[in-house]
Amino acid sequence: MTASPTELKLIAPDRLRIVWSDGHAREYSVRELREQCPCATCRERRTAPAPPPTTLTVLSPAETQPLRIASMSPTGRYAYAIDFSDGHDTGIYTLELLRELGSEASS
Repeated sequence: MTASPTELKLIAPDRLRIVWSDGHAREYSVRELREQCPCATCRERRTAPAPPPTTLTVLSPAETQPLRIASMSPTGRYAYAIDFSDGHDTGIYTLELLRELGSEASS
């Protein structure tokens, strides 16, 4: 049986803590969660060749602000959907992925 979250808490504006039913606790930076988004667009972007060093990236106004979790909601019994302050909201983070990401924290 897979462990499930018993507590989700923002411990800082940019840090999430999840306590799991097996007693383990993990902490995540919001940046790490955003960079590891499992959606098809983000996976494709991570594997694409790097742009030339002379390319300038145009950012939206939301992307210039500190990255935060705008909302987080369960998707069935297997995952969480996370909406980020930069407007990205298509990632479905399985419980298995959440157990892999982040770092072990004291419970």
